[in-house]
Amino acid sequence: MKIGVVAPARGIDEALAARALGLTAVAMPTVDLVFHPQCFLSEGHFAGPDAARAAAFLEMANDPTIDAIWFARGGYGSNRILHTVLPQLGAAARRKTYLGYSDMGFLLGALYAAKIGRPVHGPMVGDVTRRDGGVAFARSLRWLVNKDRGVLEPGLDAAFKGRPAAAFNLAILTALTGTPWLPDLTDHVLLIEDVSEPLYRIDRMLFTMAHATQLKGLAGVRLGQVSDVQPNDPPWGETLETMITRWCGEMGVPYLGRAAVEHGANNHVVPFGLA
Repeated sequence: MKIGVVAPARGIDEALAARALGLTAVAMPTVDLVFHPQCFLSEGHFAGPDAARAAAFLEMANDPTIDAIWFARGGYGSNRILHTVLPQLGAAARRKTYLGYSDMGFLLGALYAAKIGRPVHGPMVGDVTRRDGGVAFARSLRWLVNKDRGVLEPGLDAAFKGRPAAAFNLAILTALTGTPWLPDLTDHVLLIEDVSEPLYRIDRMLFTMAHATQLKGLAGVRLGQVSDVQPNDPPWGETLETMITRWCGEMGVPYLGRAAVEHGANNHVVPFGLA
């Protein structure tokens, strides 16, 4: 199996790529993990200018010899290439799995909206540096290669009752709201997570989620980890459970409890649609 690695937002360095190649060789020796040279570019915040990131993604997505695209890293920037890449994806791109999370939610959502390939929320190549010994990295590798259901978010089968799912970073979801790239999530269970935000911003984004006309018809919402919460002055007076329960009530959909999706080592795999 040939897996292409591309960086539509921030880049990585050669040391991280070497570590990923080494772990892949041990865990899945039949996999050919191919890094596009664009992954190692740097221009300010980004892994190269918009045009270079778009070209690299299109090259790998449209390559019929590549079976799946595994995004290198999040950060910010994949939204800036959506209008360029979506119209240029061909037949080979429609057969691929695309796996990532965080900022990659822009691409995953847009691909799902356009019914191109199989978008999947899960750990990225950059997660190889986590202190979990490569467990998160291997979790996504096991899904890409074997569709190993043991790496799926644990509540998918029990809580979803056969319904399709989608998972997003909350900030990315709200940024997609009102754009043509937010997919139709009618009858889906939506999993959300976030990182490095004060709770008042989480509350504000939950307001957008609850009242977005494009999100009417959800089957339910589950809350993943909200980590690295930034201080609020004065201290925020509500718990996450209180907030999510209130906004789901205003949205008119059931809150279905917590989920194992996050910006951390316990981030599990959530295929968009039916797992």
